[in-house]
Amino acid sequence: MKKTTYPAQHKILIMDDEENMRHMLSVLAEQAGYEVELAEDGKQGLQKTKEHYYDYILCDVKMPAMNGMEFLQAAKDLIVNSTVIMMSAYGTIDMAIAAMKEGAYDFISKPFKPDEVLLTLKKAEERESLRRENIQLRSQIENIRENYNFGTMTAKSKAMQGVFALARKVSDYNTTVLVTGESGTGKELMAKAIHFSGERADKPFVPVNCGGIPENLLESELFGFKKGAFTGADKDKKGLFEEADQGTIFLDEAGELPLSLQVKLLRVLQENEIRPLGTNETRIVDVRVIAATSKNLEEEIKNYRFREDLFYRLNVMPIKLPPLRERVEDIPLLAKCFVDKFNEKMGKNMEDIAPAAMALLLKYQWPGNIRELENVIERAMVLAESNVLQPEYFPEELKTYPAAGTINDMFSGYSLKGAKKVWEKRLIEKALKATDGNRSKAAELLEISFPSLLSKIKEYEVEIQQ
Repeated sequence: MKKTTYPAQHKILIMDDEENMRHMLSVLAEQAGYEVELAEDGKQGLQKTKEHYYDYILCDVKMPAMNGMEFLQAAKDLIVNSTVIMMSAYGTIDMAIAAMKEGAYDFISKPFKPDEVLLTLKKAEERESLRRENIQLRSQIENIRENYNFGTMTAKSKAMQGVFALARKVSDYNTTVLVTGESGTGKELMAKAIHFSGERADKPFVPVNCGGIPENLLESELFGFKKGAFTGADKDKKGLFEEADQGTIFLDEAGELPLSLQVKLLRVLQENEIRPLGTNETRIVDVRVIAATSKNLEEEIKNYRFREDLFYRLNVMPIKLPPLRERVEDIPLLAKCFVDKFNEKMGKNMEDIAPAAMALLLKYQWPGNIRELENVIERAMVLAESNVLQPEYFPEELKTYPAAGTINDMFSGYSLKGAKKVWEKRLIEKALKATDGNRSKAAELLEISFPSLLSKIKEYEVEIQQ
């Protein structure tokens, strides 16, 4: 008889109380290329599974000392990755079902032909091969997800992959980081990802909107105050730097910091110490600083609105987030992530985005970046009447927004300042429209302070629709 061999030799344990059956099955398995071990009953088989791993186990149901079903229950944790095939001359459907419930892969009735055993083993091998492939595939998918994700941020573009790689490296150190990028590019998400990926992950993460706190309160908020330091200071209060001790403080819109406070922040970065209002005592703090701004700080330095020495203290490790229009390949991935997010939030079952709708998303310039994309997807899902997002669910501006090449139609001349005013006015009008004229919310969308928004509304003569 010609010996059939398999690509790799698998270990098989044959358990049967009949010596003739054990002999017949062992010869059959060895000829098929298996490495065989034998057991006379479930008790002996259990001991062998404690000592060795078996790819396959042929197990009789009726045996002395410990029967096959008792073996399945006793060896449950030992044979999780083994494929068990039960055998019995007294087999019934109920017995087969019971064996399957206990973890058996298949059940064959005695007497059986040799080919029947080999066929069952071959099917088991194919199933095991598929299982290994699935595990490998899941591992590959997990690796892809790891590469595409950093914290809660998702991207596959080459530009963002470089940003993620840099951020992962810096997360392990206490280096001061300056995150720059346009409004809506995810600067706070980046700060959180850096913090929660590093050694300080279990310590406080304290965000501060430097443009959202009035100037006269900002110092006491950051550094705290002593009782009696000013009217209303009826007790000592910790500042946000102390709240963030051992952790990270995130200074969002650091470009909005007043010059008087920039000097005091510089001292914190240089000496790691703060001085609460109303006291001459300094306190040592261990705080990692991550700052962010949508402003061009180098321009602010030239215009004497930002200290050069503070800029260099903050800009130890610069991370620039590219705008969404410069990484169009991320739009489908992000859009589908937002669909999943709002499916869960709204209890919907949106399956996909229609190709025509995706084309709109890809052509649009996204001045509001990722935040705007998220808002657009949420709006579309609220309006959707089917389980696929169609073009009609998206706002008209996506269809009528000017392409990048039509900038000449928007203003004349070559002035960069003039171009900036046109775009700023357009974004302010858009933010006010999106918030139904609510200037506080519009300021948040634009990531500028409320007073700054009021000033620009007056300067650009923006009409507010009531």
